[in-house]
Amino acid sequence: MCHKHTTSQGKAALFYENKNGDRERYSFYELKCQSAKFANVLSGLGIQRGDRVAVVLPQRPENAIAHLSVLKMGALSVPLSTLYGKEILNHCLRNCRPKAVVIEAEKKQRILGIKKKLKELSHVIVVGEPCKDEIDFKREVRQAAYTFEGVSTNASDPAMIFYTSGTTGLPKGVLHAHRFLIGRLPGFQLAHNSFPQAGDLFWSPADWVWVGGLADCLFAPWVYGVPVVAWNTKKFDPYQSLSLMEKYGVRNSSIPPTALTMMMKEVENVANEFDINLRSMHTGGEHLPTTTLKWAEKEFNVSINEIYGLTEANFLIGNTQCMEVKPGSMGKPYPGHKVEILDTDMEVLPPEKTGEIAVFRKDPVMFLRYWNNPEATRKSFKGDWFLTGDLAYKDAEGYFWFMGRKDDLIISSGHRIGPVEVENSIIRHVCVEEVAVVAHPDEIRGNIVKAFVKLKTGHSPSASIKREIQELVKEDVALYAYPREIEFIDEIPKSVTGKISREKLRERDL
Repeated sequence: MCHKHTTSQGKAALFYENKNGDRERYSFYELKCQSAKFANVLSGLGIQRGDRVAVVLPQRPENAIAHLSVLKMGALSVPLSTLYGKEILNHCLRNCRPKAVVIEAEKKQRILGIKKKLKELSHVIVVGEPCKDEIDFKREVRQAAYTFEGVSTNASDPAMIFYTSGTTGLPKGVLHAHRFLIGRLPGFQLAHNSFPQAGDLFWSPADWVWVGGLADCLFAPWVYGVPVVAWNTKKFDPYQSLSLMEKYGVRNSSIPPTALTMMMKEVENVANEFDINLRSMHTGGEHLPTTTLKWAEKEFNVSINEIYGLTEANFLIGNTQCMEVKPGSMGKPYPGHKVEILDTDMEVLPPEKTGEIAVFRKDPVMFLRYWNNPEATRKSFKGDWFLTGDLAYKDAEGYFWFMGRKDDLIISSGHRIGPVEVENSIIRHVCVEEVAVVAHPDEIRGNIVKAFVKLKTGHSPSASIKREIQELVKEDVALYAYPREIEFIDEIPKSVTGKISREKLRERDL
């Protein structure tokens, strides 16, 4: 089923469907009016330029409307995950100190329980069924004027605060300027093979709380007048996701590696079960195993472009079908971005030498600073460079190859072992569902490779499976890289973004 993009109601901007199957359609004109109305609501509540407004909503129209409204006002919007527990949510709110929070009715108790401790938080705006004395989002918007004169802002003026998931410590607030919304567009266009094209329609399961979800999967398509599908569901489901793509005739998508792997594990034959006609797809946020890449390109009949970036500076490096794609590589820096591999003396390394990925600090998508955390900001920059903490090397043709996080690199008997390459090998075993690799202290070798393995349903831990995994890694990677220890566990711990939490595994291993 393919939805018409243009009707008498105006060009479609957003197709929304909730978990009950209820649907809504919004045109660009309607979003303009709705966001102007909500800007008037916020202004009436005393929100001014520079104030923070936290948005704790899933993929739904009110989420987009809230961010658009805050940006029009010159205030700072702060997307926060609906998956955050009280401790993390409390930390983020204490850090950014918003004057207002927009939240779903079913989640509001998380805010109301800590509101008294947040002196600056004056208003809780509820989407859904509010109590008698609470601010009702829909009612207030319905009653507000639909014209609003936006504040004039410069490219370097603060716009949004995103919170990093991080591998250690509490999340840091990453302050971005208005320019970051435009600076990522060259990479976005190339990652989607000369975006836009006639009939393009975008959907991604990526939560709009993350920079890669909100900026790349919502705002970027809108810059080009391309409609987006929003789907409000609590948990990623491969079959439902594929049905949604078929129903709406999705042509462009960004699907994280974990989600693609889940599809590969659960759906035997996508091409036979679903009528999906994708034109382009990009993926990123974590390493994409080669087996998953090959499966997805075959089943979706599309070339998948991997991209690289961070919350602090995104859409920096990637692939495009406009150049030769080397499977497994990160690609090359997109136009407008200066990225190098540096050694510990901040010198640019020659090809084939592993070092830290560094980004020129005047990059158009570079964040301004960590919110209320000058020490973290200072540590992340050295001279003209922002240090990413990611290790990679660049080949003679300028392609980047990811080796792992700086703090995840395993040094065993003098050998430098990237956890990703070991995980890539282990996941090939027919019994393995998920795997994560960390360094385990060893008196003789300094560290050895340890693998935490989740087996597929129907398989039980055994000495034979351990041996097979070890031999597989020896064969695929190197004789010294095999996991000398393997622990079978029921679940691989992950962050709220779905990334493997190696920090939790290291803590478990103590």
